This record gives sequence, C-alpha cells and structure tokens, in this order.
Amino acid sequence: MEVENQLKSGNTWEGYVDWRGKPALRDRHGGMLAASFVLVVEVLENLAYLANASNLVMYLTDYMNFSPSGAANSVTNFMGTAFLLALLGGFLSDAFFTTYLIYLISALIEFLGLVLLTVQAHSSSLKPAKCIPGSPEVPCHQVDGGKAAMLFLGLYLTALGVGGIKGSLPPHGAEQLDEDTPRGRKQRSTFFNYFVFSLSCGALIAVTLVVWIEDNKGWQWGFGISMLTILLSIPVFLAGSKFYRNKIPLGSPLTTICKVLVAAILNTCMPRSSSNAIASMATSPPTPFDDGEIVQGNDQAGKSSVGSPSESLKFLNRAVVNKPALDMLKCSVQQLEEVKIVLKILPIFACTIMLNCCLAQLSTFSVQQAATMNTKLGSLKVPPASLPVFPVVFIIVLAPLYDHVIIPFARRVTKSEMGISHLQRIGIGLVLSIVAMAVAALVEIKRKRVATESGMLDSHKPLPITFFWIAFQYLFLGSADLFTLAGLLEFFFTEAPFSMRSLATSLSWASLALGYYLSTIIVSIVNGVTRHYSTHKPWLSGSNLNHYHLERYYWLMCVLSGLNFLHYLFWATRYKYRSTGSNSSSK
Repeated sequence: MEVENQLKSGNTWEGYVDWRGKPALRDRHGGMLAASFVLVVEVLENLAYLANASNLVMYLTDYMNFSPSGAANSVTNFMGTAFLLALLGGFLSDAFFTTYLIYLISALIEFLGLVLLTVQAHSSSLKPAKCIPGSPEVPCHQVDGGKAAMLFLGLYLTALGVGGIKGSLPPHGAEQLDEDTPRGRKQRSTFFNYFVFSLSCGALIAVTLVVWIEDNKGWQWGFGISMLTILLSIPVFLAGSKFYRNKIPLGSPLTTICKVLVAAILNTCMPRSSSNAIASMATSPPTPFDDGEIVQGNDQAGKSSVGSPSESLKFLNRAVVNKPALDMLKCSVQQLEEVKIVLKILPIFACTIMLNCCLAQLSTFSVQQAATMNTKLGSLKVPPASLPVFPVVFIIVLAPLYDHVIIPFARRVTKSEMGISHLQRIGIGLVLSIVAMAVAALVEIKRKRVATESGMLDSHKPLPITFFWIAFQYLFLGSADLFTLAGLLEFFFTEAPFSMRSLATSLSWASLALGYYLSTIIVSIVNGVTRHYSTHKPWLSGSNLNHYHLERYYWLMCVLSGLNFLHYLFWATRYKYRSTGSNSSSK
C-alpha cells in the first residue's frame, strides 16, 4: 500500500529498484550516503587486487623462475585480462543483472582465485625447485605442468573477479546520484574524484604493508591478506543495501549496436525507392540528440522525444526506414542515436590506450629497475614493489585538492558547471605520460652509467645508486593516471546512453587492458626487430636487466606517446558534448 502511494505521488526513481526489486524511493534510496559505501568497498577491493598485481612480477621471477621479460609479459597479460573482463561485467550489468548482483558474484569469484594462489604459495611442493640465476650447478626451470596450471587458474579466476568488480562498482556508485539537478551532477563529479582517491588509499596499504609482508614473511601471507580483504568487502557492500537504488537492466546493448549497424548496411544496399522515408517516431520516445547542443535531461524513456535522426554520422540514418530490408532489423530513432553516441566516444577511448601502455611499465620494468638498485632507507630495506607509494600519496593529496580547490576556482574562471572538461583532464594526463617516459629514459641512462662505472654490469647485486631516482617516473605517471582515469570514468558514464552506462564506463578499464596488451606486443616487436637488425642481442632479453637497452625502449615509448597525443587532439577538438552539465565543446 505504501509503495502504491509513493508511485501515485511521484516519489519514486524512474528506472530504478531497491535490492528487493521494488521501486526505489526518492526519500530513501540513492544519494551520497549510498555512494559512500561504494567508496569504502573500493578501498578494500583495490587493496586485494593491487597487493599482488604490483609485486607479482617479483613472485613470478623469484619463486616461479620466469625470466624478467617473461615475468613482465605474464603480469601485463594477467592485468590486461582483468581489466578487459570489465567489459563483461559492464555488459551483464546493463543487459541482464544489476550492478549490485554482479559485484557480489565477482567478489566471490576473486575470493576463490586468491584461495588457490594462497594454497600454492604456502606449499613448497606446488612450486618449482629453488635455483640460482645464471648458475650451471643449480639451473632455473620455469614452473610447468600441473603447478603452472594451478598458478594460472588462480590468477585468471582472480582476473575474472576483478573484471566483474571494475565493470560494476563505479557505475553502481555513480547511479546513486541524481543527474537531473546541478547539485546531483556536482556530487557525481565528486564521486568519481573520490573513487580514484579510495582506489589510491587501498593501493597505499597494498604497496607498503602487504608488499612488505610478501617480501619478508612470505607470499602465502600476502595472498592470504588479499583473500580476507575481498571477503570482508562483501558484508561492507551489503551493509548499504537498504540505501542503494539499482538500475533496471534494459537488455543487451550489443544487440542494439549490431542491429543498427547491420540495418544501415543492408538498407543502403536496397533500391532507394523502397527506403526513402525515415521512420517518424520510435515506440519509446528518446532524448533529442543534436551534435552541437547540450541535452537538457537524459535518455530515459518518456522524458523527451525525437522527430528525426541527427545529421552527424549520416551514413547510419538509413538504419531507420519505413520498409527495412528485414522486419527484424527495424530500428527506432532512439536506438540509432544511442549507437551514434557510442561510436563518437570510441576515438577518445582509442587515444587513451597508449597512455595505459606507459602505465604498464610501473608494474614491470620499473619494479625490476628498482630491484637492481639500493633500496635501503636508513636501516629499513624497502621492497621494490612499494615504489608506487610515491604516486599513490600524491594522488591522495591531489584528489581532494582538485575537487575542493582547483575545480571551484576553474568554475569561477570559466563560468561553466564543470570548470575543467573531461577531455581537458584526459589531455593533461596524456601530456604527463610523455614527460614520464622521457624521465624514465634519462633515469635508466644514469642507472646504466653507474653499473658500468662501478664494474657491476654483469652482476646481479644491487647497484650503488638509490632507488629514489625511479620515483620521478612514478610521480609523473601517477599524476597522469589521476587526471585520465577519473576523467575517463566520468566522461563515459555521463556521455553514454542510459541503457549502456555500465558497459561504456567499463571502456575506461578496457583501455587499461589494451594498454597492457600493447605493452606486451611492443616488447615482442622490439625484440623481434632488434634481434635481426642490432649488432647486439635483442634490447629486452636475458636474465640480467643491466644488459637490456631499456633506455631506448623508453625513448620509443616517449615518441609513440607524443604521436598519440596529436591523434587525441584531432578527435578531442572535434568532439561535441551531448550530456547535461558538460561543456558544449572541448577546448
């Protein structure tokens, strides 16, 4: 009876339900309180993930007997798969399940993967025999057979869980905030800034305390802490159940995209006389989309209407005709415009892949560089995988400063609701990644010079140079990550159609995934080319990092990042925002 009265009074959130499946109420569900539970869960979730991912390259090298490049590629493949699977989590959240349910399922899957890794790390019989690198008496044999199967099953179950969480948790938090008011839109921007802040808080604990435990007490303790942390995140998440509003799944967004694209192709091939009229109206009225306007509202059904397709991407307009090639391919104007929106944001997505390829170096070669240097801080020996503490602390300080000082100042200067546009934030991140790769190359030149001058080029012992030199590339790449990740998450969530928001937000993580895969590809290409055209052995091969030409690799990454930035400028300056509260154009 109470629910019926709420429905009659209009006190419900259209398109949302509570955790029991009943209509979500405006005075009970959603808001910053509900989003705050998501922020706490993100601290725990990222702690569980990054505690192992940041140091995994050392585990594979020291305990599973991988070569440095083999371990680097295995880590980038693992992390790439985890982030790419975020698309699956986002797709399922939009199409069949709520983000609420997808998170719970994914957390349990990640827990099972960490259980396997913990058991293997605890038992010496499940790991290869210990060895001495470069020693003919005690040669190293990479893990294989059933032991390798257990390792990769644990890793990729963990990756599947991480992907589902990354694809569901950010949109779940953003969905708690009302986008129809300026206050709600500002809260949503704050949420994404503090989502990266929470992510960094979890990372801070992971790369300091947990990494120290892994290196000094054993990896079974590191995996075990991650296992218990992700398990703890489940009751914390459930504690907010009565406050959440959950978006009702609206069916497969991929079906809509494929139908529009196929319909446009087939209808183009038809005789013009049979397809010369545009469908007058969709059954479910959509939002008016104009390539040069800001939409006043969103594209939930019933809020506005469309008379005819927009002029942008006109080659797709033949998807909506009175007499389509096949009746099953009949598309509405709303479906057409939603697909156009998705196609418009894809170039921005593509331009961020190179930046994430640079970020991949933080978990691979940068850690291995630090491992060859003096990591003592007074009497304390700092684990190389704890180096991300520099960008993490910087992000923890900068995120609140950005939200409470920089953005309000920018709003007063620009007289706009956003202050700094999403695309401007992303562009700043791309520039910082270029600087980071140049700094990394210079630091590697210095490290190699110290190795040569000290006569330790062929040694595996720590060099007489402090690991703090590596901190510079971490600071620049960490800053780039803050600007780009928060900007991407909000950009994709805000610009995407209502029915595709989880999937679109997952593109932020898919960009990370493709960046890690691209890193693996570039390393393989560099080794392949330099094997045939270099007077020495391949740039990035062997068991001794001092013999690598890592500085040349970093210069290559710097050049590629610069070219990518020019590519980004081409698309960003032409992009027109279509969502409420966004700037009308990139600047």
